[in-house]
Amino acid sequence: MTTVRWGIAGPGRMAAVMTEAFAEVPQGEVVAVGSRSLDRAQAFAAEHGIPRAHGSYDALVTDPEIDAIYIATPHPQHTEIALAAIAAGKPILVEKAFTATLADTERVVESARAAGVFAMEAMWTRFNPAIAHARRIIADGEIGELRGVQGDLTAFRPFDPDDRLFDPALGGGAVLDLGVYVLSFAQHFLGTPDVVHAVGGSFPTGVEGEFGVLLGYRDGRSATLSGGFTAYGPGRMMLLGTQGWIDVHPRFHRSPSLTVWRGKTPEHLTFPGGYQYEIAHVGECLAAGRTESPVMPLDDTIAVQRLMADVLGQVRAYAAG
Repeated sequence: MTTVRWGIAGPGRMAAVMTEAFAEVPQGEVVAVGSRSLDRAQAFAAEHGIPRAHGSYDALVTDPEIDAIYIATPHPQHTEIALAAIAAGKPILVEKAFTATLADTERVVESARAAGVFAMEAMWTRFNPAIAHARRIIADGEIGELRGVQGDLTAFRPFDPDDRLFDPALGGGAVLDLGVYVLSFAQHFLGTPDVVHAVGGSFPTGVEGEFGVLLGYRDGRSATLSGGFTAYGPGRMMLLGTQGWIDVHPRFHRSPSLTVWRGKTPEHLTFPGGYQYEIAHVGECLAAGRTESPVMPLDDTIAVQRLMADVLGQVRAYAAG
């Protein structure tokens, strides 16, 4: 498979983590980084051994030596960069949440599909070996019919109005940052729900600090999910079937291990993890001429973005009293 030459948009914390993951992918290499600040781009490039730095996102997406773009800026900046990359014919891997709004997600998806350009949300959880194994177990009927999902993703953060996580202008809040994981997990295994009920609270800046969600399906299945910056928690998921269940051990989004219960007999399994699996998957899709991932299709991204919008609306109304 031909090596994919990647450009990174946004030299932040997530980009630094992903740069290390690219080193684990034989068919992927980072050749450039872009930022609105040339100084920041050059500093990031020097720190991570990246050959080229660009002082604008336009220069990055039009670089002829780049095959694909990984977008790691704050959520509200994803849309403009993604649309520019698509216009330049560059495949995109876009950090979760895909955009800050449902309307922007739909714009990017429509643009990518119209242009025939590959686009995928960087929901790395779906590509980790533990979750791939859980999919196989469920598909093979080893725990019977899947009837429910239960879990949380909490990450205590002291309130700081200057931090991106608490800034509404930068896509802050627990739903976009943490809720995307739990909602995507439930949607992946159960499909898109018929009913959504959500409650939660907010910080003084107006972003939500915590949430609880019940997803309901007309056939009786359900998911109970929670998350927030206001407490500590395990970050665990359970997949509940008619003949057993699967514990996805903390923290589920990086999936270190599973316990599969068939009746009263547990089977404990451990797995490697990392961001390299989603990067390798994009390379495989490009080599096969795909414009969407079969594991993280764009319809799922839209569905989860719609769920987040629903949850956000309900949490904010609830917090306002």
